[in-house]
Amino acid sequence: MPHQSATPQPAVGDLAQRLTAVDDPRDERGIRHEIGTVLVIALCALLCGSRSLRAIGQWAANTPQHTRTRLGCRITDPELGLRTAPSTSTIRRVLLACTPAGVAALARPDSTAVLALDGETLRGSATAQQAATHVLAALAPGGRIAAQVPVAGKTSEIAAVEDLLGPLDIDGTVVTADALHTQTSTARYLAEQRGADYILTVKRNQPSLFEQVTRLPWAQAPTGDTDRHRAHGRAETRTVKALSIEVLGFPHAVQAVRIRRHVTDLRTGEVSWTCAYAVTSLPAERAGAARLGGLVRGHWAIEALHHVRDSTFAEDACKVRTGHGPANLAALRSLAALLLSALKRPTIPDAIRWVSYACFTHPLDLIGLA
Repeated sequence: MPHQSATPQPAVGDLAQRLTAVDDPRDERGIRHEIGTVLVIALCALLCGSRSLRAIGQWAANTPQHTRTRLGCRITDPELGLRTAPSTSTIRRVLLACTPAGVAALARPDSTAVLALDGETLRGSATAQQAATHVLAALAPGGRIAAQVPVAGKTSEIAAVEDLLGPLDIDGTVVTADALHTQTSTARYLAEQRGADYILTVKRNQPSLFEQVTRLPWAQAPTGDTDRHRAHGRAETRTVKALSIEVLGFPHAVQAVRIRRHVTDLRTGEVSWTCAYAVTSLPAERAGAARLGGLVRGHWAIEALHHVRDSTFAEDACKVRTGHGPANLAALRSLAALLLSALKRPTIPDAIRWVSYACFTHPLDLIGLA
């Protein structure tokens, strides 16, 4: 059955209102275009496949009057009701000046029951004099950003965790993170100071913990969950085992998890397998193997968002390097990917092509602009 042409309900229900509520850092005396208008233009252009500030400016310059009315562009000829779109330089100034926390909050989820910590280096922002901008985000399932902070130069994501999660109410939240964050300080902060649970990946960067986890009696443990699927010419089977643990030497860890992945190349028949391990503060009565496996897979899906942002929006090739521009564009690309995924096309590029067929109406419909 062909895809329906109707645009689905916006993935972020009150996005149009959130765009107008972002704090405007500009001097009121020089404002000609509302901040919500500038941000929605940038988002619309990204939804159509724009990959640079220049391309965003070109989309704005070519908008017809009916689109400018929906965007809220300023009226420059009251008699004729003609509206003018912001220039590329205006869009640039706004994106460089806006506080990243405000732009990241555009997709803030209603629930923070599960949050995945995920960092990304924006490689195109590097210069001969400065390192590339690095951001750390907390994302809900589906890719909605609950919070995002830049990671200061000469520091690491580990030190930024408290700044990231500090403003959020995470009591009762399950926080997932990759092996970089498998630190005793992070585990204690989440469990003791914030009342949150964690699932932390275990790799060889923590050799003692890794050895303890891999030496657990996995052969005797029953398989708690099995998941099979086929995609991209591969058949994959994932089996999940979970073991309750009493003494591991890692704060608040009460279960260990092993996920074994068997992958068969459907063209060649070649079979490969990998094992992933994690520790969690969730006890068995609250999270069995099936739930733990789902939470780990959910974290892997969040990490795949980086690939989408780079392959679809050419994030690593973007040369915006100053101010808050790199972080704000990263947040807008994540939001664009979220909105495009709501179209249920086979891939994000397919969704972008569909939006581009009516580039001055479809993106506005996705955002929910009247």
